[in-house]
Amino acid sequence: MRLSRAVEWLHMRSRRSKKIMLLTADIVGLVAIVWLAFCFRFNRFFVPNFEQTLLILAAPAIAIPIFVRMGLYRAVLRYLQERAIWTMIKAVTFANLAWVSLVFITLSYGAEGIPRTIAVLYWAGSLVGVIGSRLGLKWLLNGGIAHDTHKNRVIIYGAGDAAMQLANALSASGDRQVVGIVSDDRSLHGMEIVGIRVYPSEQLEELVSDTEAQEVIVTASSSSTRRRRELVARLGRFPVKIRVLPSIADVATGKYLVSYVRDIDIDDLLGRSPVPADPELMRSSLEGRIIMVTGAAGSIGSEVCRTIAQGNPTKLVLFEMNELGLYNIERELRRYGNFPIVPVLGSIGDARLVRRTLIEHEIQTVYHCAAYKHVPLVESNPLEGVRNNVFGTLTLVEEACAGNVQNFILISSDKAVRPTSVMGATKRWAELIVRYYGEEARKKDESRVFSSVRFGNVIGSSGSVVPLFKEQIAAGGPVTLTHEDMTRYFMSVREAAGLIVQAGALSRSGDILLLDMGEPIRIRQLAEDMIMLAGFSVRNEDNPDGDIEVVTVGMREGEKLHEELFYDPTGVTTTRHPKILRAAQLGTTEQIPAMIAQLKLAMEHADVAAVREVLFSLIGENGRLAAVPRLPPAPSDKDLRRLA
Repeated sequence: MRLSRAVEWLHMRSRRSKKIMLLTADIVGLVAIVWLAFCFRFNRFFVPNFEQTLLILAAPAIAIPIFVRMGLYRAVLRYLQERAIWTMIKAVTFANLAWVSLVFITLSYGAEGIPRTIAVLYWAGSLVGVIGSRLGLKWLLNGGIAHDTHKNRVIIYGAGDAAMQLANALSASGDRQVVGIVSDDRSLHGMEIVGIRVYPSEQLEELVSDTEAQEVIVTASSSSTRRRRELVARLGRFPVKIRVLPSIADVATGKYLVSYVRDIDIDDLLGRSPVPADPELMRSSLEGRIIMVTGAAGSIGSEVCRTIAQGNPTKLVLFEMNELGLYNIERELRRYGNFPIVPVLGSIGDARLVRRTLIEHEIQTVYHCAAYKHVPLVESNPLEGVRNNVFGTLTLVEEACAGNVQNFILISSDKAVRPTSVMGATKRWAELIVRYYGEEARKKDESRVFSSVRFGNVIGSSGSVVPLFKEQIAAGGPVTLTHEDMTRYFMSVREAAGLIVQAGALSRSGDILLLDMGEPIRIRQLAEDMIMLAGFSVRNEDNPDGDIEVVTVGMREGEKLHEELFYDPTGVTTTRHPKILRAAQLGTTEQIPAMIAQLKLAMEHADVAAVREVLFSLIGENGRLAAVPRLPPAPSDKDLRRLA
């Protein structure tokens, strides 16, 4: 208790006061060391004569100026680096040599003066006193023994400059204690980095168990996706947090502090490496343009808006039917720049509102993100799904084609490929409609581009399994799967938004561009990873005492076991961007007007079975349009009253 009060009192002193105290301690300490050397040499309590007293007092008088010159009083002891020990050794050695020179000059060596062994004892004692006092004070100021039990014990995965800087930063912070460094480099095993032992990666689990570490921090040089997945799997049974250190490049540019670490999250385990955005593609798509985003408050639409806002547009129009969502995204985007932001509240099915908005604001580019995309909900409400996803897109693209919109980009889905759900079928229809009107727009002006961008699931978006899994984990489980072997493609929402914007710059009218989603991820593995990232263990046959169980509940109507990104993989070609591909155009679009007419007729009947039949029958297995069937005419009002 008294020690902690003394440390607190020391913390409260000014920098000048601490320097004076350290200087005084060195003076007293050096005098005491020389006197104790005499006591040791003569093996008794030593009383020096006048000449010896002067030489004893000369020791600090010579040493202190050397210490000052070599910076021993400039260092902040709390952040004292181990390399400072070498500086202290040199300072003490120079001071000792200078003192010995004075003794020689005064011809005081000998029994009645200064015995020769005193110089050796003074040098050794000074080293212990000067170095020990500073390291001891550093230990006390950083918490000492009283606080070690309260520090988070940390293991650093990865060795090198990043590990060294992180270890120093964490040691200086006072709230973490680095208990070991783990490296794959065999040449470093058994060695020490800034005083911390380096262990082989094979001993990671043993090290976590023995040290009771609470955190494993992965440096950027060791944080490949494969390595992160391995770490999560290996450490899943331990109550340990896995965190990630930013790259040294980000630290050097000031983007992060070297002590900044973040929790590893599900984005880190996607099995794909994001590619930096192409500045030229971003600039050509956004700078100086008047842009409208439909579904601006949605998970994808809002991220597209954020990406656009950073690209210096002339004006950004937010088209959204969710009032609260529109209010929130407009308020957020105000922070990005001084360009006008126009919120438009309404539905894309409102042709007059769409037309007025496009004309009034002279829209040049449209990113069409508005859609119903929850597969089970659209499956239960097929008429509304068709009304919004198909006819809403039709209204928007018709007005864009009739107006002066130069670029129209539809946000599509991998569920549009060989669809088994109403939602997937509506997205395929939307792709075909955009392609048809893109070809029509190009006939009027070759510079106009109407295209679609197709990709898989976005981590954290509404409708994704990730928010559902997080909610179930927070509630203590169980986490529910629809099938053990189900796989999906995943991408972070930020990367998806950036690629959507860049795809718009690469597309030709009628194109369907595909975002490279990497390898599909097994949903069960995703669920288990999320459980372990939350700090829990998975309960299964191998671990019956685990925290959270993963339960299979069966597939829902319209759900596919595996999603696809293209109808014909052999027809896919590359573009200038390594993560953006171009799908082959399948068949012609001459039947589109007749298709729309048939679907409109089925909607007028309000016959769900008929709508489903038209919706799926016109989309062939190979992606080409099938023959257009004929439906009976819509019932009259008199017929409807009779049926009622």
